[in-house]
Amino acid sequence: MHRWAIIGTGDISDRLVADLEAVAPGAVTAVWGRTAERAQAFADAHGIPSATSSRDQLLARDDVDVVYIATPAHTHAAIALEALAAGKHVLIEKPIATGAADAERIFTTARAAGLFAMEAMWMRFNPLYVEMIDRIGDGLLGDVNSVRASFGTPFQARGRTLTPAQGGSILLDRGIYPITLAQWFLGDPTRVDAAGRFMDGTDVDGHATLEFDRGFAQLAWSGVEFLDLSATVSGDRGWVTFAPMFWAGSMARVHAGSVERIFSSPEVVEHPRQGNGYRPMLDAVARALDDGLIEHPWHAHDQTLRTMRTMDAVLTRMSPASAAL
Repeated sequence: MHRWAIIGTGDISDRLVADLEAVAPGAVTAVWGRTAERAQAFADAHGIPSATSSRDQLLARDDVDVVYIATPAHTHAAIALEALAAGKHVLIEKPIATGAADAERIFTTARAAGLFAMEAMWMRFNPLYVEMIDRIGDGLLGDVNSVRASFGTPFQARGRTLTPAQGGSILLDRGIYPITLAQWFLGDPTRVDAAGRFMDGTDVDGHATLEFDRGFAQLAWSGVEFLDLSATVSGDRGWVTFAPMFWAGSMARVHAGSVERIFSSPEVVEHPRQGNGYRPMLDAVARALDDGLIEHPWHAHDQTLRTMRTMDAVLTRMSPASAAL
């Protein structure tokens, strides 16, 4: 059994630890928090043996093999590099970093050390996506030529989190899901057009049209308003709609296979969520570690870097001066 440490004590860590304990009871041996009090409260809530506010102390432990990093996005790269330098495998909450250069630095360091490193893109390991990616790859929709996806809820519209110092980019927090989805099916974009709004120098919403060699994607994200939370992948033989919330979905409607299926009675594909949704990813990471892998083929280093480069391009094309809040 691989022994885990958790860096960060927020909501994501809370949900992930519950799933990790269900997958591998007793696997979490230590937790780090910004203060000793926060770390101890988290440890008490989850039955974790050790709590500390010293990352050096946590990373020096002999009973830690893997570190899950769930701190603000702007800290991910530095903490991941610390963990790798200490000889620990890393699973890093998305986005893995705030730009492609830092992501590449993480992967280069991990490869040199022979250590596993992955962005925690749980959507890729969701059984619904595992099935639909395979079926679409086998020709379910014919040639895929478009993706439409959006993720917008106003719950993050708070100045405390939407500042550069807090790494509050809505593109990085929410836009990453539509962009990742589009690139799964269409590859790397040949053209990127994007616009968005900013608050105190940080993007709070945006939309983009990505053009590809064989199609296009229309994508949107927001932290100040609701947007449709579904997504659709379309081809010349039909389309698949992933029901809200598409990035954590458990149901899709397949409009393909026959005239009746396309127009009247789409096939419904369902995969109930397992726990809080992290269990399939955690199982996959555990198997990869067992096999001595340093990346998982379903969400390999190159896939993460390609998405990060696209997000870099999107952010470059979004002008803070064009529509400041």
